[in-house]
Amino acid sequence: MRYLLVPALTALLALSSTAFAAVSPDILQSQGRSDAAHAADAGRRPIELLNFYDVKPGERVLDLMAGGGYYSELIGKAVGPKGSVIAFDLPIGEDGSATKERESWKKLQERNPNVHFVGGDIAHPAFAPASFDFALLHLIYHDLYWESAQYHYPHCDPDEVLKRLYAAMKPGAIVGVVDHVAEPNADTRAAVEKLHRIDPTVVKADFKRAGFELVGESPLLMTGQDDHSKLVFDAAVRGKTDRFVFKFRKPK
Repeated sequence: MRYLLVPALTALLALSSTAFAAVSPDILQSQGRSDAAHAADAGRRPIELLNFYDVKPGERVLDLMAGGGYYSELIGKAVGPKGSVIAFDLPIGEDGSATKERESWKKLQERNPNVHFVGGDIAHPAFAPASFDFALLHLIYHDLYWESAQYHYPHCDPDEVLKRLYAAMKPGAIVGVVDHVAEPNADTRAAVEKLHRIDPTVVKADFKRAGFELVGESPLLMTGQDDHSKLVFDAAVRGKTDRFVFKFRKPK
């Protein structure tokens, strides 16, 4: 009898894994996504990434420093109408150069009514306590060690930002961090200023100090085509950098 049960149990497990695979590749074909977004899909592998982070329908998600909304839109599709996404970034300027950015976000939110752009101060982000099930920091954590008067990007204290992020996450919530790999170095801010990369061990230490647990990491975005001594915008490595993928959790 036990041998007869094995195929049945195998089938049941297969069905269960399918039932809980929250993110479908179909979202990549959502109407309105830009050509640039489609072009980025192959290198970013978003479906595999979001499934690694166990993103589920109905979740409330923070896309921290959301940029143009690449992940905000995909996560909005993944969490569905019962979920929501706060796309946090610096406030959009009022000058003429910001018109295109403002219009792009307007259209994205019209396509995805559960995505909400919020402009604020990245050095002191303010969110309601215990309000998010998942947060994504995609290629932006290193910027907490960067500042730029030209781009209106303030000096940040990473410990302060992570303290605020920790408070904003629900107990048991997941924080995903993806960033460009830097070689170990003595001066994180200098490395970020020069290369826009960060040593993965610095990130692990920062999150541990903030109270998060590292519960997973993935080689998903390690390309093997990178030169860690080059600026990430260098044509020789742009779009092909090695990126670490960390999965942190706020303890229950």
